[in-house]
Amino acid sequence: MSETAVPAIPKGLEGIVAASTKMSHVDGLAGELIIGGYRLDEIAGPATFEEIAFVLWNLATGKEANLPRRAEFGTLQQELAQTRPIPDAALRVIQAARHAPPMDALRMATAMMSLDDPAPKDESPAANYRRAKGLTARTPTIIAAHDRLRRGLDPITPDPQLDRAANFLYMLTGTPPMAQAAHALDTYWTTVIDHGMNASTFTARVIASTQSDMVSAVTGAIGALKGPLHGGAPGPVMDMLQEIKTIDRAEEWVRQAIAHGDRMMGFGHRVYKVRDPRADVLSRAARELAESGGGDKALYELAIGVEQIILRALEEVKPGRNLKTNVEFFTALVLQSVGLTSDQFSATFAAGRVAGWTAHVLEQQSENRLIRPASEYIGPRGLRYVPMNER
Repeated sequence: MSETAVPAIPKGLEGIVAASTKMSHVDGLAGELIIGGYRLDEIAGPATFEEIAFVLWNLATGKEANLPRRAEFGTLQQELAQTRPIPDAALRVIQAARHAPPMDALRMATAMMSLDDPAPKDESPAANYRRAKGLTARTPTIIAAHDRLRRGLDPITPDPQLDRAANFLYMLTGTPPMAQAAHALDTYWTTVIDHGMNASTFTARVIASTQSDMVSAVTGAIGALKGPLHGGAPGPVMDMLQEIKTIDRAEEWVRQAIAHGDRMMGFGHRVYKVRDPRADVLSRAARELAESGGGDKALYELAIGVEQIILRALEEVKPGRNLKTNVEFFTALVLQSVGLTSDQFSATFAAGRVAGWTAHVLEQQSENRLIRPASEYIGPRGLRYVPMNER
């Protein structure tokens, strides 16, 4: 062994700072999330998703973190609405992938979003800002088209008169949604728009650092988000609630699940050691939706009761672990209440996170350096090649 000790390598790069960013700050000990300078609990709900996307894109391109003025916001909404339709070739791919999981269809179709790029070789900041808005506008269109096609229905043309969340729900159902449902979905998208150097964001920045294009970076990010350790937990949360059925069954169900070593979906987080601040925002959104008649009030009340039982049981069985409610628990409730099925949850997550991914790509491109970490070799040494006839 060398006289010089080799420093321990954190598994999963935990604690390693990979980039400086203006996009967001996650304080896991304080339970605080700052998005572009604004506290999440102050903007999610009052601010629209498009407003916060505007802030992130401007920060990423060297501008101030100002919220858009009325004229700026109107221009942005118009640009996004005009960009929502997707190329016919992408629709044909979605048709071919109609029986594939939504995340697979989203990945395939997103990779084709450069087909109608008017200047595909232009890598200027202005061109990439345009691509950021286009990808953000089109992701809901892809998801809705896939859902319609897999149900044997024709895709619905985006309505430029509706805002992003209302238009997405309209493209799914063909009916303009209740205002409360659109607001809840918009709040959800704002809540998940960015979250530090998570796996999918890191993937996007690594791809961008090679001077690859933005569409490739976002496609790669979708691949990372598909993994159940990153974006796939809200579906199992809903499965858990549906299996429990009633609050009087919850205590026994939870105790048995913990005794069997099952993970409580929607609880615990790699970063947060207290309650995930996004959970508070979405809990409020779910309550408001249920009370307005736009959601399932009985399901909301079941979720609140189950949450308290799980928190109490986890503290008893795993004291000191600080396994608190995370964003995924109430994500399931909000997305189910606005009419989405559990297998659509991860793709809908991507429809919110895409604005953050594109902002990170813009930021990476502005002061780029190839991301190329080192590795520690732990394989064999001194092996010699043996010719085939001597083996």
